[in-house]
Amino acid sequence: MRKIWFFIALPSLLDGAGWAGASTAGVDDVPPAATQAPVPRLADILDASGIVVTGYVDGTYEYLSTTGDFKSGTPSRVFDFRENSFTVHQAALTVAVQPKEGFGAVVNVTAGTDAQVIKSYPLTGGSDLDLTQAFVQYAHGPLTLMIGKFVTLAGVEVINETQDTNFSRSIIFGYAIPFTNTGVRSVYAIGDQFGITVGINNGWDQITDANNGKTAELGFTWTPSKAFSTVVNAYVGKEPVDVTTRLLNTERDLVDLIVTWSVTDKVTLVVNGDWAQQAQAAADGSTARWGGVAGYFNYKLSDQWRSSLRLETFDDPEGYRTGIDVPQLGGPTAHRGQVWSEATLTAGYAPTKHAEIRLEARTDKSNVADAFVAGGAPQSDTTKLTDRQNSAAFQAIFKF
Repeated sequence: MRKIWFFIALPSLLDGAGWAGASTAGVDDVPPAATQAPVPRLADILDASGIVVTGYVDGTYEYLSTTGDFKSGTPSRVFDFRENSFTVHQAALTVAVQPKEGFGAVVNVTAGTDAQVIKSYPLTGGSDLDLTQAFVQYAHGPLTLMIGKFVTLAGVEVINETQDTNFSRSIIFGYAIPFTNTGVRSVYAIGDQFGITVGINNGWDQITDANNGKTAELGFTWTPSKAFSTVVNAYVGKEPVDVTTRLLNTERDLVDLIVTWSVTDKVTLVVNGDWAQQAQAAADGSTARWGGVAGYFNYKLSDQWRSSLRLETFDDPEGYRTGIDVPQLGGPTAHRGQVWSEATLTAGYAPTKHAEIRLEARTDKSNVADAFVAGGAPQSDTTKLTDRQNSAAFQAIFKF
């Protein structure tokens, strides 16, 4: 942190002839510009007070070969579900005071079209503005306590698009895990290699609890070297589920695994896997399960150029997360959801540390022949369904 020092200029004392000497300067004389105290900048004032202000804004063009929907009506993409459109996905601002010792706070606001997707219950839909994070923290030694709303522990990808290597989000980011949690969280560092996170919250994406139960979170981090790390996260608690006309609160479990290996200073490999289930959530009243694995190959070509390849598969056997539930041979209760896979290639160019330009191509494939609604077709037109969707995007991001 830079520190601000304020000086009171006393011309009669600082005159080159000496403080007691008979300076000939009059009391109304203005000292030369070189001796005047500089006007402090806003950044200097914020730094001196410990306040850190950061943000970013994007401008995007995206093309999608489908309507962005499954035939069930569930969106077939997390954020980029528009067929042919220019848009602003996110304009975000974060104000943080996080000292190593004592109290602090973080407020993170996200505007743009993505805000409609990440809103927590009961603030779904509507305004293109979301209070993504807002929490108070207390730090003492290896322990940090947080209370409020914060992003989830699970997943390698995050809401903040500047921290992701691809433009589009993975399937498991949008369909396997929560976006945020509201509650209390404690983080404890055990030396340089281990970390434990324990918390209690309202549940998945709930700023106000949707039921009377609470969800427990547990995270474990192992970093044996700068090049390798393993993170395991778990969520357990009762969550609401709509089954026909009944509203149930049943147990939902999630296990999330992230392994990162920096092979060289240019190559990084990441694997993110998720396994989840919810009791009585399937259409026949049985347990609904879902899970997937995403692998990332990130290559830094130079200080300005980089690329990221993501390969992923997601299994939704009861159709609970995507709404695709296909009858099978074996009777009226025999059903099978879909296996949904995707491949994404993103190129990034950063002309300065404050800007990045991204170009991306992606293809999605379902094992269900009529899963996606084809581009330009109304959802009710069942003759225009397909098992594949393709997309391309151009994005410019400015960071400050």
